[in-house]
Amino acid sequence: MFKFGRREAIVDGVMGPIMTMVMMGLFVLILVVGSLRVARGESTIGTLFSFIMYMFQIMPALVSIGTFGSTFAKTQGATKRLIDLLAEPVEQIDQGQDVDLQGKTLAAENVDFAYEKGKPILQGISFSAKPNSIVAFAGPSGGGKTTIFQLLERFYDPTSGYIKIGDDNIEDISLKSWRSQIGFVSQDSAIMAGTIRENLTYGLDGKYSDEDLWRVLRLAFADGFVKNLPERLDTQVGERGVKVSGGQRQRLAIARAFLRDPKILMLDEATASLDSESEAMVQKALEQLMKNRTTLVIAHRLSTIVDADQIYFIEKGRVTGAGKHQELIKNHKLYARYVSEQMVAR
Repeated sequence: MFKFGRREAIVDGVMGPIMTMVMMGLFVLILVVGSLRVARGESTIGTLFSFIMYMFQIMPALVSIGTFGSTFAKTQGATKRLIDLLAEPVEQIDQGQDVDLQGKTLAAENVDFAYEKGKPILQGISFSAKPNSIVAFAGPSGGGKTTIFQLLERFYDPTSGYIKIGDDNIEDISLKSWRSQIGFVSQDSAIMAGTIRENLTYGLDGKYSDEDLWRVLRLAFADGFVKNLPERLDTQVGERGVKVSGGQRQRLAIARAFLRDPKILMLDEATASLDSESEAMVQKALEQLMKNRTTLVIAHRLSTIVDADQIYFIEKGRVTGAGKHQELIKNHKLYARYVSEQMVAR
C-alpha cells in the first residue's frame, strides 16, 4: 500500500505542475499572438479578450482530464472483484427434474476435479453413503475434504466421473430440488444482520409459526439462551451475529437445519472452533439432528470418527483408506497415527 501510495503521490505531484505550465504557456501564447494581431489591425481587442475568456473556461476541463487517468486506475482496482462476479454465469435453479432423496444411496464414482487446468485437486474419488448412515471424511488439512463437499453442493461440477443419488446423476436434478433437501452446518456458520426469526427462516419457502421455531430451537438446545434475550425471537443479532457467541451461533445454524428437515446432512467441522462447554452443547444438538438422516461429516473429533458407519481417509486428493474405525486402525498406518495424536491431544 505504501509503494502504491508513493507512486500515486509522485504522479499527482508531477502532473499538477505540468498542467499548470501548459495552461500558463497557452495563456502567454494567446496573449502574444493576439497582441500582435491587434497591433497589425488583423483583429480587435474584443476578440483577444474573447479567446482569453474561452481559455479560462476550458482550463478546469483540461485539469479534470489530467487527473482522470489516476482516478480511473483506482476505480478499476476497486471494482475488479465486482466485475468478475457480474461476469459469472447465472445458475439455472429450476433446470432439471425434481427428485425425492429419501431412502436413496449417495455415491461418487472415480471423480476428478481441478480448479485450474493441469492442477488436479481430487483424483479418482469414490465413496458411497447409504440411507440413514454416517459417513466421515478424515485426513490431513488440504487433502480435498471441503472440495468434496463443494462438489456435493454443486458449486462446481466434477472434471470427470459422476456423483449419483440412487439411479440419478445429481447434475440431472434441478438445483432448487437438490439444495432444498440438503442441510449444511459449517465450522463458522453464517449469521446475517437481522432478527433470530429472520435468520432461522431465511431462504425457506412457506410460513412458520412461533411454535415451529421454538420446536427447532429446543431440538438444537438453543431455546434456553433465546428465552433470555430481551425480545426473544425478534432480538437483533447484529452484523455477522456479533451479539451472540460462537456456540450460540452454531446452535442457531443447527436449528435452521432442523427447520429445513433435510434428507442429506453435511457437517464441516461444526465444533472445531468452539470452547469445551459450547462444543458439548453443539455436539448434543448435532446428535439429535443426525438421527434418521444420511449424514456426511468432515471429522476431526475422535468421537465422530468412531461412531461413523464408514470412514474415508483423504490424502492429497485421493482416498487412501476406507472402512470402519477398527479396520482402518489395523490396515492404515497414517490413520492409526492420526487417531493416536487425537488421543494424546485429549
